[in-house]
Amino acid sequence: MMEIVFSDWADFEADAGNLSDLPGLLSAEGAGSSGYLATGEPQARYGVDLTIYNPFTHRIIGCAIQVHSLLGCGFPEVVYQRALAIELQRAGVVAQREIETPIFYRNEHVGTRRVDFMAAGPSPEQSILVELKATTALTDAHQAQIVNYLEAHRLHVGLLLNFGTTSLQHRRFIKTNFAT
Repeated sequence: MMEIVFSDWADFEADAGNLSDLPGLLSAEGAGSSGYLATGEPQARYGVDLTIYNPFTHRIIGCAIQVHSLLGCGFPEVVYQRALAIELQRAGVVAQREIETPIFYRNEHVGTRRVDFMAAGPSPEQSILVELKATTALTDAHQAQIVNYLEAHRLHVGLLLNFGTTSLQHRRFIKTNFAT
C-alpha cells in the first residue's frame, strides 16, 4: 500500500485513491508502508519517530486480528471493544477503555469525548489512541474523526480498527503537528 503524507497527519495504510481529495496533501511519491521514505530517511523528518511506536502499534493490531479471527464480523462495536480489552490484557498491553477526556478550544474547555482505548506508548506522554468501528466500510468521516481526536488530545499516533468486514481493516494515523 502507498503511504500518504499530509501536512499535519498521515495515514500509513490507506489507499491513495480514497484520500486524494482531502486537503493538505504533501506527497505520496516515493513512500512505502515500511515507515521510511524511499531514500531510507526515517519518518522522524515529519516530527514523529515511528520506530519507537512500531512495537506498540504492532501488538495492538495483532490483538485486534486475534479478536477478529475468533469472532468474525457482524457484532456491535461494543462486543469487539470488550473482546479487545481482554486480548490486550492477555498480551500485556496497558490500555484503558472508554476514557473520558476533555476537549479544549483556544484553551477553553468545550466538552468531553470518550475514546475507545488509550493505550500505553513509548512513554506516558506518548499514548496511542485506538478507535474501533464495526461497519461495512470506513468512510472519510471515520478518518476525519480520528484525526480530530488526535488533534484534540494532542497525540501523535492513532489506530482506526474496523471489525465490520470479513477481514480486519486497520489504519495507522500519524499527527505531525498541532494547531495552536
